[in-house]
Amino acid sequence: MYEDASVSAAPLLDVEDLQTQFLARDGIGRAVNGISFQVAEGETVAIVGESGSGKSVTAMSIMRLLPARTTRVAGKVRLLGRDLMALTEEDMRSIRGNVLSMIFQDPMSSLNPVLTVGQQIGEALALHAGLRGRAAQDRAVAMLELVGIPEPRRRVRQYPHELSGGMCQRVMIAMALACEPRLLIADEPTTALDVTIQAQILDLVKDLTRRTGAAVVLITHDLGVVWEVAQRVLVMYAGRVVEEAPVAQVFRDPLHPYTRGLLGAVPTLDSSAGGGRLAEIPGTVPGIKERIDGCAFAGRCALAVDACRAVVPALQVKSPGHRVACHRVEVQEGAGS
Repeated sequence: MYEDASVSAAPLLDVEDLQTQFLARDGIGRAVNGISFQVAEGETVAIVGESGSGKSVTAMSIMRLLPARTTRVAGKVRLLGRDLMALTEEDMRSIRGNVLSMIFQDPMSSLNPVLTVGQQIGEALALHAGLRGRAAQDRAVAMLELVGIPEPRRRVRQYPHELSGGMCQRVMIAMALACEPRLLIADEPTTALDVTIQAQILDLVKDLTRRTGAAVVLITHDLGVVWEVAQRVLVMYAGRVVEEAPVAQVFRDPLHPYTRGLLGAVPTLDSSAGGGRLAEIPGTVPGIKERIDGCAFAGRCALAVDACRAVVPALQVKSPGHRVACHRVEVQEGAGS
């Protein structure tokens, strides 16, 4: 079992060797390939990577929201010491939206168009808190007020199509936090919003989690969001964790060539003023059905040697809390010194 000095001996969430496969007539797709990580009480951990790296599938696997007929999930996911993978669906329903909650990527497709905002918040309150009628509505109004929606008593009676995208995202946050979860998973919570609203939503999530004490697993491709919100970051590539470290350390001293590529592609004021092209990582993420014998990043990596293409690199602890999976990590460290 993976141990990390930066995480307490009894983590809130402990994911061990999580593997998620999609089953199809033409073969098996390996979307998540044996990842392990922990989240402490009150901590915000970001999972970053390109589309296709396995970030959202990891979140859906933890929530056990993937269809059982077409997916196979293995490994252990312990929340407060309880293995979610071993629970019945009935027991899992008692945890979702209660101890464990999620903000989905697209609020317009996640909210039910035929139920009012108040009814949708009220469903979770009825199931987990036993609140109904006026008590549920008052709690829904209080949650809308908490997330900064004006005129909450009027909005609680409205339908999702009557609200803006930013308001719908705030409703999703209100629903996710209504039962005061211990762990909140936020899957690209600002992707569909303009820059101004993005900043407001991020500030809201930070403020609410600080006040409620909830831990957060933040799924994102935006390293600017990571810097703003998280304490620790996992970099995923082709279903594996390739680097994990405190956020400041990753920005200051990235060790994996993929992490360096992601950071090199982040726009800065200097790059914009200079009018130069942003750095780019050549190629694309391997498909989930593609056979990979060694490091999945080898085909895109300028430092790759024969060993990289033949042997999967193991995660190595390079310093307290900093792990990296790279055969050429000494070359990376030399380049950064």
